[in-house]
Amino acid sequence: MNVIVFLIIGAIAGWLAGKLMKGRGFGVFGNIIIGVIGAVIGGFVFNLLGISANGFIGSIITATIGAGILLYVAKLINKA
Repeated sequence: MNVIVFLIIGAIAGWLAGKLMKGRGFGVFGNIIIGVIGAVIGGFVFNLLGISANGFIGSIITATIGAGILLYVAKLINKA
């Protein structure tokens, strides 16, 4: 059951980050992949900053911020 919740959080976070950074989503599978990688990046960044985000909403916020960082870095690399 936890894997399903993790994938749902990843899909929501990927979709939100796509809306914020690019103006559209990346499709269901793209959103899940971006959201899951974003969750890892966001957890790492939040841990470095000493920030704790708990619960379902906190997980979505963490993953969305991490996915936004991922998309921003990808945009910078594409421009280079």
